Amino acid sequence: MDPNPAKRLRTAEEEEAEVRENGGGEQPEAERRKTADVSIIMPVHNASSWLEECLQAIMHQDFTGSMELSVFDDASTDDSRKVLEAWRERMEDRGISVVISGHGSSQPGGVGFAKNKAVTQSSGRYLCFQDADDIMLPQRVRLQYETSILHPNSLIGCRVQRLPEGSTERYARWINSLAQDQLLTQAYTSHGPTVVMPTWFCSRKLFMKVGLFDEGGKGVPEDLLFFYQFLRQGGSPLRVDQRLLVYRETIWKLRVDFLQERVLSQWESFTIWNAGKQGRKLYRSLSLINQKKVKAFCDVDEKKIQKRFYTHEESKERPKPTVPVLHYKEATGPFIICVKLDMTGGVLEENLNSLQLKEGTDYYHFN
Repeated sequence: MDPNPAKRLRTAEEEEAEVRENGGGEQPEAERRKTADVSIIMPVHNASSWLEECLQAIMHQDFTGSMELSVFDDASTDDSRKVLEAWRERMEDRGISVVISGHGSSQPGGVGFAKNKAVTQSSGRYLCFQDADDIMLPQRVRLQYETSILHPNSLIGCRVQRLPEGSTERYARWINSLAQDQLLTQAYTSHGPTVVMPTWFCSRKLFMKVGLFDEGGKGVPEDLLFFYQFLRQGGSPLRVDQRLLVYRETIWKLRVDFLQERVLSQWESFTIWNAGKQGRKLYRSLSLINQKKVKAFCDVDEKKIQKRFYTHEESKERPKPTVPVLHYKEATGPFIICVKLDMTGGVLEENLNSLQLKEGTDYYHFN
């Protein structure tokens, strides 16, 4: 990669003229503001739990050009808007212009709708798409901007770090290990876009050429539809081969938090039924209080049982916490079952029935 891509740039006046010519500067709001080099495009819906980390990371970008944060709040019912407004002054002090809008109707318009609104109100010559629950690493905007300048017809992605660690392990490995030619050849797999949406970066000119996101709402894969249209037009996907984004598995966290709120808060202790990856992942995702309530893991796999203990190596506690691993017949409830239903040929269900356990009292499924 050219160590000094800026030398290939035309003047700002020439670029701004082209942006206007190609429709990127046609919005009245954007025209009234000074054009930014990069607009960070962020749709928001009930994201207050993650916004602090997300916004702090934007503040810490090492990009020296001009940046704008363009947020569209899609009918949030939490205090997302309040958090965003609280950060406005800090962002502007850092030299990042801020555009925040949204609506408060009873129904959100959907991800495609919110992204389109955020793009429309933005002014940047380049667009950096950011999910409100993810965290960009300090060099993300700079490295993707430099790459996009050199490859103006490319949709630029990057490698990611998954949070929690080990979540969707096969998918994360696929994201990070694709070779450049596989970004095209593996576009037909069930995984979705080979350049994953939370990492997208492109010129406004390219985005407007492909067209806006589908606004069909819930269930519509707006990112995949856009990606296919991009490929139809001869677009070339590209990835910066560095981890530039912490890609959070939000649904997992929501499920864990709801389990802790509704079930684990009522229990003094419990056993996790699965000493494998899913059981250990649940344990690591629990609050410290609930981790201390775990009296054992249980399983049917003799290899796991023979280890006798699971040690939480990532813990900052000393000594590191250890949890016994037992055969399920030796374990006592209540249980959180981390084994997928209909995946054991009925064995799990038979084992549960043999202990005469009642779902909702003696155990809950979390799989």
